[in-house]
Amino acid sequence: MTALPTSVPPGPTPPSGLYFGWVIVAASTLLTLLTVGMRMGIGPFVVPLSQDLGFSRSLLSSIIAFGMLCYGLGMPLAGWLVARQGTRRVLLLGTVIVVLSCIWAVNARTPWMFFWSYGVVLSLGLAFTSPVAVTPMISSWFTRQRGMALFFLSTGSMAGIAVMTPVFTFTIARWGWQHSLLGFALVFALIVTAMALWVVRDDAPEHTDLTPAEQAARQERLRAMAGQPAAPSLRFAQAVATAPFWQIFLGLFACGFSMNLLGTHGVPMLMDHGFDAGSSAGGIGLIGLVAIFSTLGLGKLSDMVPRRYILAVIYLVRGLGFVGLVAVVHHWQLYAVAALGGIVWAGSIAASSAILGDLYGIKLVGMLYGCAYLGHQIGAMISSWLGGWAYEQFGTHWIAFGAAAVLLVLAAGVSLLLPTRLAAAAR
Repeated sequence: MTALPTSVPPGPTPPSGLYFGWVIVAASTLLTLLTVGMRMGIGPFVVPLSQDLGFSRSLLSSIIAFGMLCYGLGMPLAGWLVARQGTRRVLLLGTVIVVLSCIWAVNARTPWMFFWSYGVVLSLGLAFTSPVAVTPMISSWFTRQRGMALFFLSTGSMAGIAVMTPVFTFTIARWGWQHSLLGFALVFALIVTAMALWVVRDDAPEHTDLTPAEQAARQERLRAMAGQPAAPSLRFAQAVATAPFWQIFLGLFACGFSMNLLGTHGVPMLMDHGFDAGSSAGGIGLIGLVAIFSTLGLGKLSDMVPRRYILAVIYLVRGLGFVGLVAVVHHWQLYAVAALGGIVWAGSIAASSAILGDLYGIKLVGMLYGCAYLGHQIGAMISSWLGGWAYEQFGTHWIAFGAAAVLLVLAAGVSLLLPTRLAAAAR
């Protein structure tokens, strides 16, 4: 079998003067929209799946919850494969898995078949095409604007909620959940294959996005350090043993718990509170829509002020937003809370990955991000199950959504304790 090329494949030439790293970021953002939109936009599927397949909400929530865990378990593997096989191969492999699993899922008629197709196999395929697969590439292409680039990538996550939730609501109502899933698989395959073949470039230019003055300053620093012994770099096992990694891990746990609770149970929760399906999907989608634009501002700030402050504010305000979503009773209240919460809804993953890159370096960021993201998916798994189980047992959404609020406030406090340099943390 002919090996896939590792050099830059022929493809569209970007406009003169445009740094190609931004083309990579734009394509990766679209990929993230589709991946996260499928993973976090499961809400519109919950009721139709339950009715069509005869699954209880707690059973379906358990399958979705285990899928979130599989998604998280696939993250470290994706980071490891990217480091050894390159981004292109991993994205193409993930695309094949996603398409085959979607075909399998629409033909599933028993809980076990749906568990393996949607819960396990689709989750692994999405993990191989997740932001973990492209974060090392983007981090290597950016130095001066790394925070901005990674925050821009996060707009894909928010767009996934803003776009895919109402899109799935519309397509399911018109054509059913099976055709919606197959249509997603087709669009996903076309877009990701084109990106993998024509946009993905793992070999970044030597000076990345540094200005000529910054390049000269870097060369001067390198000459000054030429006679000094190089500082020992941490190995993966050593990095995982440091406190900042676990602070990021715990913050991402709260992030995953909250985001997936909203994606899986946000629409059903609002419908249980008297809102119609369109208004419920529109309210959840508005959070992501506002976050698309606010994330760009947060990204700019993250290159100007310590990123731990940005991360803490994101977690704190998001926690307050969860209380507001359960408490709203009128449409204007729903849209007001969604708009205000959307201002700081995004960016926790981008800030976390940028902090990991700052502390541990580009070589380790892929695997460390994949392992830290496992915390995100463990939280997502628990909230998927808790949201369905607690409502069936107690008839209220306050248990799950209140737990999300508490975890996010705690994550804000933990984020404030993050160091700015690894040396300060490793003592």
